[in-house]
Amino acid sequence: MVPSLLLDLSRFDLNRVLHDVAEIERVNPHRGAMRLLDGVIHMDEKITEGIAFKEVRSDEFWVPGHIPGRPLFPGVLMIEAAAQLASFLALHRMPGVKFLGFAGVDAVKFRGQVRPGERLIIFGKEVEFRPRRVIFAAQAVVNGALVFEGTVIGMPM
Repeated sequence: MVPSLLLDLSRFDLNRVLHDVAEIERVNPHRGAMRLLDGVIHMDEKITEGIAFKEVRSDEFWVPGHIPGRPLFPGVLMIEAAAQLASFLALHRMPGVKFLGFAGVDAVKFRGQVRPGERLIIFGKEVEFRPRRVIFAAQAVVNGALVFEGTVIGMPM
C-alpha cells in the first residue's frame, strides 16, 4: 500500500520559486554537483515544512555510469536532496548555526525511478527540532508519483 503524502501538493503552485539558487547557496554550503536543490517552492510560517525541486539533467556526473543506456537518478542523491531541504529549513530557525551535518537516515524506501529530464519535487515536515538534533520526514515525487520516502536526521555543527 502506497502511503499518503506528507503535504497536499495540489495546494501549491509548483512552478513558483520562493527561494532561488542564490538564496539556497547563501544558507546551505553545497556547491557544484553536490548542490541538489534548484529552488524552494514553499516554506510555512513556522518553517516546519517545505517543498523544493531538482531539475534532473542529462549532463550530470552520475549519468554515464549509473546504469549506462538507462540512466537513473541514484537513490542516495534523493536522500541527499531531502537532507539539503531539511538543512535549508532548519538553518532558517537556528541563528548563528552555519552548518547542519547529516547525522542519519531511517525508514527509506524507493518507490519509483527518476530519469534525466524529470523534475524531482522534494518535500518534508519537521518531526523533531532540538538544539542538537533535527528530524524531518521527507518524500519526493515525479509527475505526481511517489518515488522516495524516509526520515533524515541532522545535527548542528
